[in-house]
Amino acid sequence: FNLQLWNNYFHLAVAFITQDSLQLENFSHAKYNKIQNKYGDMRRLIGFAIRDMWYKLGQNKICFIPGMVGPILEMTLIPEVELRKATIPIFFDMMLCEYQRTGEFKKFENEIILKLDHEVEGGRGDEHYMQLFESILTECAKQHPGICSLVESFVSLVRGLLERLLDYRAVMSDESKDNRMSCTVNLL
Repeated sequence: FNLQLWNNYFHLAVAFITQDSLQLENFSHAKYNKIQNKYGDMRRLIGFAIRDMWYKLGQNKICFIPGMVGPILEMTLIPEVELRKATIPIFFDMMLCEYQRTGEFKKFENEIILKLDHEVEGGRGDEHYMQLFESILTECAKQHPGICSLVESFVSLVRGLLERLLDYRAVMSDESKDNRMSCTVNLL
């Protein structure tokens, strides 16, 4: 097992699918259709490959926690439904790996909270992502009763944080200082 090689693979793949020139939702409808018809959405293809390779890591997954939390989060925030559905379960797997090793998943939790703040501030994330994140992780947790309550608490925490971050992002363009101040206080 060559940790550096795998690390390079994951970082390169995530850098590829998150590059600006592949963010099809930012293009005009005509350009979107032309690219989609000619090439398809390459982000989905690479995202599925990342998912498949993650699960092939076996016992070595723990080496990538918390280091890969941020890049995986960045990938799951791409507004492409099938990509999100395929890659959000990686988070549960990360939690499960850390839980099986240490009896908790604090490293994962701290890293995702830190990175989520940064990503939402950068304009990523939406209400749909929040709902999908919650439903997928809750469903995964039901299959593992020993960790289920911890995952549900974590999902609740992330949902609350994401709601506040999205509210904060929305009111930053608002002229009302009171609205901005209220959102800032809620976020804190």
